[in-house]
Amino acid sequence: MGGVRILVVQPWRGDPSAELGEWLLAAGADLDVVLPAEQQLPADFAGHQGLVVLGGKMGVYDDADHPWLAEVRALLSKAVSQRVPVLAICLGAQLLAAATGGQVRAARKGPEAGTLLVAKRDAAAEDPLLGPVPLTPDVLQFHTDEITMLPPSAQLLASSPKCDNQAFRVGDCAYGLQFHIETTPDVVLDWARQSPEVAATIRPGQLEPEHLHEFHADLAETWRPVAERFVRLVATPPEERSNSRFLPLA
Repeated sequence: MGGVRILVVQPWRGDPSAELGEWLLAAGADLDVVLPAEQQLPADFAGHQGLVVLGGKMGVYDDADHPWLAEVRALLSKAVSQRVPVLAICLGAQLLAAATGGQVRAARKGPEAGTLLVAKRDAAAEDPLLGPVPLTPDVLQFHTDEITMLPPSAQLLASSPKCDNQAFRVGDCAYGLQFHIETTPDVVLDWARQSPEVAATIRPGQLEPEHLHEFHADLAETWRPVAERFVRLVATPPEERSNSRFLPLA
């Protein structure tokens, strides 16, 4: 898998690639991490074959305070049009939706936070990335906005009782995950300290260190293989992605 290089866009220092970054590296990818608030984003994908966009405290449309958000949306749009594989998480997923014709608003049922589950939709069964994932996988939620309308070309892959659009694919290789898979217990506890109003909605006991460590072990069991499949997707030339079975599911 040598030579596979992935651009990682980190909108907020508080949400590093953490475990996800380690899984991608272990699967053979090279990562270039860019903080768009501090560094210039590449203009194109000449030096990268894949794109990861992480979460952040800002909103999708907060361009007045974070003008670089427009650049991230433009980069996501370009990735979709050029069939560059994308894995976009939480704010990243919302930016992907907004960049390709979807809508994001304040969550209608309030914040969604804690160690929760999402439910795969039937369409996910044949998906090369999410097909092998359990029907109700563990995920970490921590968001106050939601994707209220998917892009016209998107395929819904997972939902939750509180927010319908939890996982989706735009085109054949751009994935949005409203939830988090990259966190560590320390990252989650830091978010809870910084956003006590959101943390107050989490079920009792879910922020206990013992629970968070056990949960993250389960999280890794489910989502590390997804990261490995994403690296294989990045390494697969676009012309070989002729159908949903182009990746080995093992």
